[in-house]
Amino acid sequence: MRAIGFVDEIPLGEGRTFAVDGEMVAVFRLRDGSVRATQAVCPHKGGPLADGQIDLKQVLCPLHLNAWDLTTGCSLSGQPDLAVYDVHIDNDKILLGELS
Repeated sequence: MRAIGFVDEIPLGEGRTFAVDGEMVAVFRLRDGSVRATQAVCPHKGGPLADGQIDLKQVLCPLHLNAWDLTTGCSLSGQPDLAVYDVHIDNDKILLGELS
């Protein structure tokens, strides 16, 4: 796992995009303090998923309101699934697993 930023860079209930090995990764800080990480670009029309609305289970793309499960990446609205990444917080650092 590698450090990609600090958790305080992401307000509760929001997401931010990080560049990792040439890939864009959206990291979401849920209102319960947990974090999730997915690909940053919507597979439908390229929307910025980190700017989408989130709750404890899903993200909505800000362009067309397509929805995905934040844990599995499975589409909830008939679009292709998202890539999801292993992410943890350690001493306020965001640690991201390998991109596949």
